[in-house]
Amino acid sequence: MLALDFRNTNSLWASVLVETLARLGARQAVISPGSRSTPLTVQFAAHPEFEAIPVLDERSAAFFALGLARQSHRPVVLLCTSGTAGANYFPAVIEARESGVPLIVITADRPPEMRECRSGQTIDQQKLFGGYVNFHHELAVPEASVALLRYLRQSVAHAVERALQPVAGPVHLNAPFRDPLPPLKDGIAEALKGEMPARFFDHMDAGAGWTGLVRRERHLALAADRAGPPCLPRRATHGVIVAGQVRVADATAYARTVGRLAKRLGWPVLADALSPLRHHASEVPGLITRYDVIARSAEWTKELQPAHVLCLHDWPTSKALRQWLQSGDTPVTFVSSRADNPDALHAATRVVRADVAAFAAAMKARRAPPGWVHRWIVLERRVESRLRRGLAAAGGMFEGRACALLPRALPKGTTVMFANSMPVRDAEYFWPANDRAHEVHCNRGANGIDGTLSTALGLAHRGRPTVLLTGDLALLHDANGFLLARELRGSLTVVVVNNDGGGIFCHLPVAQFEPPFERFFATPQSVDFARLCAAYGVKHTLVRDWTHFTRLLARPTRGLRVLELRTDRRRDAATRKALFAAAAQSA
Repeated sequence: MLALDFRNTNSLWASVLVETLARLGARQAVISPGSRSTPLTVQFAAHPEFEAIPVLDERSAAFFALGLARQSHRPVVLLCTSGTAGANYFPAVIEARESGVPLIVITADRPPEMRECRSGQTIDQQKLFGGYVNFHHELAVPEASVALLRYLRQSVAHAVERALQPVAGPVHLNAPFRDPLPPLKDGIAEALKGEMPARFFDHMDAGAGWTGLVRRERHLALAADRAGPPCLPRRATHGVIVAGQVRVADATAYARTVGRLAKRLGWPVLADALSPLRHHASEVPGLITRYDVIARSAEWTKELQPAHVLCLHDWPTSKALRQWLQSGDTPVTFVSSRADNPDALHAATRVVRADVAAFAAAMKARRAPPGWVHRWIVLERRVESRLRRGLAAAGGMFEGRACALLPRALPKGTTVMFANSMPVRDAEYFWPANDRAHEVHCNRGANGIDGTLSTALGLAHRGRPTVLLTGDLALLHDANGFLLARELRGSLTVVVVNNDGGGIFCHLPVAQFEPPFERFFATPQSVDFARLCAAYGVKHTLVRDWTHFTRLLARPTRGLRVLELRTDRRRDAATRKALFAAAAQSA
């Protein structure tokens, strides 16, 4: 007998949907409370292979699911009731689309006869997320029919496939239900037991959904082979490899692949803090992390102007680097497995649609003269030394120093997430090359501060000990994420840089206009984080000094805790500028 719920039509329908997802490898469902989604909530909560997690706030729930999917590389289900509930998913859906994260978004809905007639908690949910989903489908209203259950099974299977291929991202299923919503026996579905084939799900390969990522990478490799070996221009005798953010299943293998490629070319590798390369440094000869400072020096940008750029996945965060490469109109070969236009610099770009391993195996190019990469390495060491001395001399709690200390203070293999705005930029500026094998994340798809805490909680849940480095505004923007503390099974340390406002705006030209700068751009909030944490039952510690900071980080604790660094954003903005100027001058 099939393990389906025949108590009523909605129960049977929902159990087929949930079982199909389970057969295809989905294992987690993040569910926000509501009535119209009752049939599905009951089935997710009861299914032995699903971890169903209740989250009150739909926006927080969506980013939590995003973090879970980032960590597991599996599609994660999001479920909510009808009305505006689903609209709160929109920021996370956008981020999932832009970052290539698989989410299966299910919005429960009223049946067609209850729409467009002022029925409560009813809005138009058709294509609610517009072009930001890989696939949208309105499911049929449930019926106790084998033919329609087969349609449901196939539609859900297709949704899982579209969440993973050809590029991972969110999909949206709108699911209407008529009353009764609870699993009250009606006798109708019961009569279908004898008609349901015993092998209804047997053709489905358990785990086929998430292993589709592997199949996609193989397909891309074959596609690259069929197109012929990618060749760099003959005149590209001295170039640079620029490595941006990417999520990979095996970071060490990825670093070795790029390292071998760099050695063959004789080119330096400019690796973003969000690239695995910076955290597996010994695998990558010619690794350069201080490129932002180098790009600020007119003398060195002229001396080291590359003839070609090989960009892997994405451009780094550094505006100085992007402006330098753009000003030289440098030709670019861009390696990306995504289908969209990857080059925001609008350079003379050739895009190779392949994964890096396939590209590296097939690529043909001339090797640079031996002195080319050596000049980069010498300069890197000089700038690194100057920055290290400058950081040590910076008085007080300069927030940039946190990124310089974190790699050694954290245990090996820690998962680290950076909030957008200053934390991710400080990581690029100050996080040194290391072999600590940290796994780094940041919601850089849309670059927003939405859902920062909730995403980090998703990364930490049943995963490795995790640290979030965030500013005060990004944390406050997602304060309802603290409600997830009691659901967390794992360790998350939140390091909040409290500079009473948006520090990044102090680096923009608008900072010289007061008013309205302080009130409308810096937006100081003056929140007491100790009291805020107490309201949610979360442990809070005010960091006294850097010794205290590193001691606290060395020992991860179970559950959620907040470490508060109090800094001065105006002073820190001036310190950054002075550090960069001194380092560029010394170079």
